[in-house]
Order: sequence, then structure tokens, then C-alpha cells
Amino acid sequence: SQAQPALSSLRLTLRPDRLGNKIENDFTGLSYESAQLANPNFFSGENTGLIALVKRLGNSGVLRIGGNTSEYCYWKPKSNNNTIVSPDFVAAPDPGHKVPPPANKTPQAIHNLRDFIDASGWNLIYGLNMGTGTVEDAASEAAYVMDVFGPKLIAFQLCNEPDLFYRNGIRNSGYEFPQFAVEWQRFYDAIRSRVPNAPFAGPDTAFNTSWLVPFAQKFKNEIRFLSQHYYAEGPPTDPSMTIDRLLRPNPKLQEEFDGMKKTAQETGLPFRLAETNSCYSAGKPGVSDTFASALWGADLMYQLASQGGAGINFHGGGYGWYTAIAGSPDHGFLARPLYYGMLLFAEAGAGQMIETHLEGFAGSSLISAYALRSTAGEIKAAIFNKNLNSGVRLSVNAPGKYASLLRLYAPRIDDTTDVTLAGATVGSNGNWLPARQEK
Repeated sequence: SQAQPALSSLRLTLRPDRLGNKIENDFTGLSYESAQLANPNFFSGENTGLIALVKRLGNSGVLRIGGNTSEYCYWKPKSNNNTIVSPDFVAAPDPGHKVPPPANKTPQAIHNLRDFIDASGWNLIYGLNMGTGTVEDAASEAAYVMDVFGPKLIAFQLCNEPDLFYRNGIRNSGYEFPQFAVEWQRFYDAIRSRVPNAPFAGPDTAFNTSWLVPFAQKFKNEIRFLSQHYYAEGPPTDPSMTIDRLLRPNPKLQEEFDGMKKTAQETGLPFRLAETNSCYSAGKPGVSDTFASALWGADLMYQLASQGGAGINFHGGGYGWYTAIAGSPDHGFLARPLYYGMLLFAEAGAGQMIETHLEGFAGSSLISAYALRSTAGEIKAAIFNKNLNSGVRLSVNAPGKYASLLRLYAPRIDDTTDVTLAGATVGSNGNWLPARQEK
């Protein structure tokens, strides 16, 4: 038999006396298409399977309703039911290749969504239609949503990826930040005249960090936080969009972090990745639905937290390739690999990040480590090895005599079904308990 290569040694030192950014209880979030509200049965208090899986990720996360379809969803305040879609309709992430079919949002959908939010314990970011909707409809919808949700609504977002409006035909090719700012102000004024205490966030751009500073400077007194999107790869038709590329450091991500941090420092506004995932245009099979997404997703959460981000919303829905939770109320729900990365983050929980130092292994650019002191005073560390062919022997220099280990694992990096955390899978009802705790 062929001898196995010797493991490289890596030493991790934790410094609890050197504090970093805080991870709040509402850091974790999910994002769904606005078109999902066309089926009031999906986000409702009766969808107990989805509620259980959401609650497993945290008792106080943030659900965001938006996505590409938010610009083609229309408020129908006088409708008591929905006859456009079937009762089992699920909205997968919209790839943005063409104009999606219009969808209607009704009072029933809003009340059912409130029941879902109450049952999960989460809060809400709600997208309005500035792209193809009217000021009057936006103000009417905002007033209704605010009345139903009250403090459970943490922000309205007036649009989705306005920096791409010119690409998808919503605006002409000369549409830049000055034109956007005029429109945003007009919608904001109309809504605030109806709902004086309405909360807002923005600009919810796709990638254009050059919009962040002027937006924050102009509207810093009108918004609660800055929001932007990030996709690690794309388009999925490009053969170079691989697992190996997904797991490597991405200069584009650091560029986004730098832009958001600069704006936060200048204005005092927190920032949130309000929509993110592995590969834009709805994901790539063999990449977005694999164990690699679990490693990438959990690592991204800690990268964002260490850079001062206030939270993250992984986009998904239906049976989309990159959705963390796949399924429907009729057929049940299951945790995809990305979910397990989010679960790892949830198990470490909220707290104050502390300084870490990695020394040793030459391949450490694909190894990352983060640590925090939890709200209960425990030291938690998360270490990721994204080398596809290299294991490491890790030693940890930390206070205390004993430690326990939960391992995020799959037999192969491209595995889509056999992911476990601490040797256990997540049940369709959200049940999960560690089956294997190593010392």
C-alpha cells in the first residue's frame, strides 16, 4: 500500500485579552425572493418544518424578502386571496436572465408572514418595488407592512441591485447614482409621509462599492444600516467557476469589505451583506450544492464578522442549487450542505471576537481560524482547512485545560448528501444533537 504523506503542523494561538468585533444574536439571516409571497401558504405559522429549520440557526436571526423578483411584485391591498399561483408554489432564486412573471402580494400574505416571523423569533427586512412600481403603491404597501410588523420590521429596502437596473432594462444606460438618489429620495419621502417611523436600509447594490460612500453621505440620517450583495462566483456557465476557485481567497470580497468599512468609519453606519451566496444566476450544480459550500459559507460568516459586518443573509428558496434549506410545505424540507456551515456558526454563537494567530504550514492561505468569547464566557474557535489535498496536525494554545471538538465533515468535497456536524445530520424537523464530541 502507498504510504500516506506526513501531516503538516500548524499552531493556533488564541489571545482572549485582545478583543475584536462583536457578533450579535441577529447576525445570521436568510434571503428569499419577493415572489414567494405570491403563495401565502409558504411563509405562514403552519409551515412548521421550515420554521423549525430556521430556528435551529438561531432564535433571533433576520429574514430578508427581496431578490430580483422584488421589482416585479405588486401590492394588491383589496385582494383577500391569491389566484395567480398554486398553493404549493415555491420560488427558487431568480437567475436574472429575463423578466420574471409578475406576482401579487396580498394582505393575507403579510399576515401569514407575521405568523411565520413570530413562530421563528426572527426579524424582517422587507423589499419594496421601486423598479417597476409606483410611489403610491410603495407607500400603501409600506404602511400596511409597518402596521402588521411594527418593531419586528428592522428595515425597508426600496429596490434590489439598482446598479444593475440599466442591464436588465428597468432603466436606461445612463442610469447612475445621481439618478438613483433622486428616485430613492422620492420614494422615501412618500413612505415617510404615510409612515413617519418607517425604518430603511440601502443601497442594496450588487457590487458597485462606488455607490456606498455617496449613498451613506446623502442618506445617513434616513437609514439604519448599509446593505450590499456579494456572490463569490459566476456565471455558472463558465467552466472556471469551480470548487477550487470558490474556496480560494477572493480579492473582490476584500474590495467590498474595504468599501463598507470605509463608509462605516466615515458615517457610523453598520453594514450587512443582505444577499449573498456562492455563484450568481441561481447557483451552479456540483459547486453550490456541495460540502464546499458549507466550508465557504461558514468561513464567509466569520470573515464578515471579523471585518465589522453586522450580519449576513444567504439567498435561497425552493430547490435552488445554493439554497440552504430546500423543499416545500407539501413535500417537506431538508438541510443542504450550506446549512451545516451556518449551523456550525450557530453552535459557536454570539460573543466578542478575540485575536488569533496561525503559524506553520505553508498552505495556510487556505486555512483560516477565528475565535470568540461567548456571551456565557466560553472560548470558542472555528478553524477551516480548505486545502483539497492537505491535512494538518493542529495544536491550539489557549487558556484552560480541556477542550471539546465538533467536526464539520463529508466524505468528499463535492458530496451533496453526506454532510454532518459532530457526526450527526439535521432532521427535517430541525432536530440535531452532537453524536460525536471529540476531546
